[in-house]
Amino acid sequence: MLWAPQPREDPMQYRLLGRTGLYVSPICLGTMTYGGKGFWEVIGQLQIDAVKDQLAAARDAGVNFIDTANIYHEGLSEALVGQALKELAWPRHELVLATKVRGRMGAGPNDLGLTRKHIFDQIDASLRRLGTDYVDLYQIHGVDPVTPIEETMRALDDVVRAGKVRYLGVSNHAAWQIMKALGISERERYDRFRSIQAYYSIAGRDLEREIVPLAQSEGLGILAWSPLAGGLLSGKFERDAEGPAGTRRAAFDFPPVDRPRAFDCVDAMRPIAAAHGCSVARVALAWTLQQPAITSIIIGARTRAQLDDNLAAADLTLTPDELATLDAVSGLPAEYPGWMIQRQTSDRG
Repeated sequence: MLWAPQPREDPMQYRLLGRTGLYVSPICLGTMTYGGKGFWEVIGQLQIDAVKDQLAAARDAGVNFIDTANIYHEGLSEALVGQALKELAWPRHELVLATKVRGRMGAGPNDLGLTRKHIFDQIDASLRRLGTDYVDLYQIHGVDPVTPIEETMRALDDVVRAGKVRYLGVSNHAAWQIMKALGISERERYDRFRSIQAYYSIAGRDLEREIVPLAQSEGLGILAWSPLAGGLLSGKFERDAEGPAGTRRAAFDFPPVDRPRAFDCVDAMRPIAAAHGCSVARVALAWTLQQPAITSIIIGARTRAQLDDNLAAADLTLTPDELATLDAVSGLPAEYPGWMIQRQTSDRG
């Protein structure tokens, strides 16, 4: 991992985004809690004053990376981010702003997907809501089983060439789908993906089977969403008890988690948290941050206290023994062909 030279007063150690020269903070501020519209109300309902407060706190902590999506709260999340950035007078050149496209944004048959039409319509709509001329990172937000990937990659290349997007990313795709897209980009000389946004936590390490090796081979940065497994790793949940009322997990049981393994991880993290005088959540985030393939973790908070605790994970360094303990309790079971590849790799020295 390459680190950027730091101003003396800046607490963050910025990291390169994949095979680019763009530095981003290891903590990315997620905005799924901004809005309170439609389905998304169960995740968060923060309005402009709270959004400004979070953005200001993140900026003060050295965060330069904000992630949103057109679909969050039916566009309201983007609009609130745009309004807050304007009122805070956050200089645009200091900020790495990411958003996404794919989800349904209207009732019509062409109001979703990764078609040329939807991408062109939605990048303009996102720019209007965000109040900016360009997006630093534009990510396709899942798979479109109908639209040929060739059409999607050509459209994405065109929005880059038009100056509306600086870099491209992919989210929630299988390794073979990402590799196919990269191959098309290379063949057609289109702009390529620079990052992968995917679910990853100490309780959900499935990414390590295929996506992590792909990212390391092809020079893609990994942005981990839900590093607290939807709040299950916050330390507020007990193995044999109902979750606390009002928590995100209590209202929206996502992402899917192997709960026995998750609570084994929580049990292992509690004494480590006590030794550092911090929360279990901070330990879980610090573990994810210290994984070599991870560029940035995306945090989202309902309250300022949650945000401050999450931001502090950037300052927590786990010892090699602590990492080994957590790696052992959270490790994935061997799976074919992984165990065969490992065997064949080891006999080559």
